[in-house]
Amino acid sequence: MNENDDPEAKTVAAADGAVADGAAAAGAGAGDALIAPAPGPTRRLFWSALGVALGLLVVDQSTKWWAVDALADSKSIPVFGDFIRFWLVYNPGAAFSMGTGVTWIFTVFAGIAVVAIAWYAWRVRSTPWSYALGLLLGGATSHFGDRLFREPSFGRGHVVDFIDYSGFFVGNVADIGIFAGAVSIVVLSFRGIEPTQAPVPAEAGSDPAETGSDGKSRD
Repeated sequence: MNENDDPEAKTVAAADGAVADGAAAAGAGAGDALIAPAPGPTRRLFWSALGVALGLLVVDQSTKWWAVDALADSKSIPVFGDFIRFWLVYNPGAAFSMGTGVTWIFTVFAGIAVVAIAWYAWRVRSTPWSYALGLLLGGATSHFGDRLFREPSFGRGHVVDFIDYSGFFVGNVADIGIFAGAVSIVVLSFRGIEPTQAPVPAEAGSDPAETGSDGKSRD
């Protein structure tokens, strides 16, 4: 009898085909999972950046209001001898009092910086990057607020500086936050931590000791 006419043989062949098709589909699904696009930016990281920014904004503005009240009439308070002291200065320009005659330009730049940093913070998928951008955002927003609402007029306000570093530079808490954020970004970049790149899952059965964070073999 021809085996093609045997019902039992046909049943076994059909079962083998179904198993093979299922295995192929499973393999394709696993491959798709490895190359699937990384998930989009999360709101959690964005809110983390906003939380850091808000904290820096509150601290900076609070210390500025204190400085305006406590350091009036050119009063000076030594902190670390002559190395660091509190001394009130109103800065119409940028760092080191540059561009004092074009305050409105720095107002525009500060506004653009706030929008750009917030937009980028929305896209990040890295927690350290969200904190670093939060520091930049908080400092830039606080300076933008000074430009808009402080004297002598709207959009031409002078930034309150009161931390004097041996006469070389007079800054504020926002400047410290911006500097810390910038240094953090440099460190993260040198370490190869990308702001918008999600971790790549390792292949099934691979040894973590033999692969790096990029999933490539170290052999």
